[in-house]
Amino acid sequence: MKKKYQYILPTVLAMVLAIGIFIGGKLHFNDSPEKLFSTNSKKDKLNRLIDYIDYEYVDEVDTDSIVDVTVNNILGKLDPHSVYIPRSEMKEISESMKGDFVGIGISFYKFRDTITVIRPIKNGPSHRRGIKPGDRILMADGDTLFGKRIPNSEIVDRLKGKAGSRVKLTVYRKTEDRIFDVTVRRGKVPIKSVESYYMLTDDMGYIKINRFAESTFSEFLAALQKLKIRGADKLVLDLRDNPGGYLGIAEQLADEFLEEGKLILYTENKKGNIKKAYATDKGNFEDRPVYVLINERSASASEIIAGALQDNDIGTIVGRRSFGKGLVQREMDLGDGSAVRLTVSRYYTPTGRSIQKSYENGHQEDYYQEFINRYHSGELISVDSIKVADSLKFKTPKGKIVYGGGGIIPDVFVPIGSNQEEAIESMDDTYEFFSFFIFEHLEKDRTRYSHLSKSEFLEEFRVDDILFEQFIDFMLNRKVKLDFYAQEKKIKAYLKANLAEQLFSPNLSAQIKGEHDAMLKKVLELDSIASAAMPIEGPLLD
Repeated sequence: MKKKYQYILPTVLAMVLAIGIFIGGKLHFNDSPEKLFSTNSKKDKLNRLIDYIDYEYVDEVDTDSIVDVTVNNILGKLDPHSVYIPRSEMKEISESMKGDFVGIGISFYKFRDTITVIRPIKNGPSHRRGIKPGDRILMADGDTLFGKRIPNSEIVDRLKGKAGSRVKLTVYRKTEDRIFDVTVRRGKVPIKSVESYYMLTDDMGYIKINRFAESTFSEFLAALQKLKIRGADKLVLDLRDNPGGYLGIAEQLADEFLEEGKLILYTENKKGNIKKAYATDKGNFEDRPVYVLINERSASASEIIAGALQDNDIGTIVGRRSFGKGLVQREMDLGDGSAVRLTVSRYYTPTGRSIQKSYENGHQEDYYQEFINRYHSGELISVDSIKVADSLKFKTPKGKIVYGGGGIIPDVFVPIGSNQEEAIESMDDTYEFFSFFIFEHLEKDRTRYSHLSKSEFLEEFRVDDILFEQFIDFMLNRKVKLDFYAQEKKIKAYLKANLAEQLFSPNLSAQIKGEHDAMLKKVLELDSIASAAMPIEGPLLD
């Protein structure tokens, strides 16, 4: 079908006309090909305008960029989730959603103009060839990789390649003060969506998922199996800050907690066609306590899982009201390497509620900045400030009241932290100050922690005042103002967690941070006072 279009459409117009023609074909509209390709004044107008600019305009113009702007403007009139993906971004987005890419398998910083390995991915191509944390990669197949002017994207491109291809690396190892060459065979490198997992208590496991990619379900099952072997009979599923992903993956994951025949969700398109998804007999964690953590940045597939469990009276949803995305997109190829994700249906939770928040104003900025409005309204601090509509009230099979419109309201509310606490979170997640500081700290002497095993580090190591004061100096040099001493306990915990990640694993880091996590503390409190015969009653809004 793509070739057919290429014969009919000039390349430069493909993206513009694809909005009206190509998408229609992909969505299997009932119109005949003759009808789709018949004369259309709106399409002719776009055709002619681009041609006029291409052939008659006084200056040379990149008409491809004009088409990109046109496509974005068209989609901007629809909804905030119908988006255009230019060819330049498709590869990275596709890799992220697929769950792997082909490379040499390292995480690195560009430290003082040089690629320095933070940690080779375990059992990955570089790890198998003996690359160690702290190694500097100076050259790849004779091409220089150090220097201020080389962007990270170019470095990554040089290290990536076809599966099975070889790349000769020139490496400087500071601990041995020597330069050597090593040849690495490129291979598949996973992009983990199960960010971390560990045992929260003797019988409760914890799994953090950061998005729903192709590999997420298999990653989840692998993590769950390991936790069950360690004795997990309860589970905390952390979906905070998870923006979503594939609908089918969310359905598979929800199925793990729901009995066969339970409705997970249903979708409806503009023609009124309804498609329902039911749980199968494949669940591995049915009839066991599960706590789902959500916040204001949990969206889409995250909300599908939270809504499916809540509406089926399964588990306990803990946290704050979720983002509020109840629309389903389909990605469609535009024929030149770019694509469009077009909203094709709405989804509804088992009780029949839509949790899509309003986008009447049509402004992307207003839509995505609603977090600020929630903060100023007080709803991130108090459950009583959450605005609900009686017209959007629904009941679960056991009589629990739930609401549609604008996200999933949790069964148990946990307020956002103080400004100081949130600043520390931001320093860690968004700006990576902790990670940069710890990396530079390790660079001074990577042998100082070599005598500690993972268990010894977790149980015995404490961040001393010297390291704490050095971190304060590091932050002050970057003009960051914070009452560091008032937050000393949490800052020291985050310093230890970042040490754990760079020395050992993300799982150990998450475990250390978890000891200072308000939502996890709430889960432990709920679990300590609850029993199987006394489920958490909700909701808090009535």
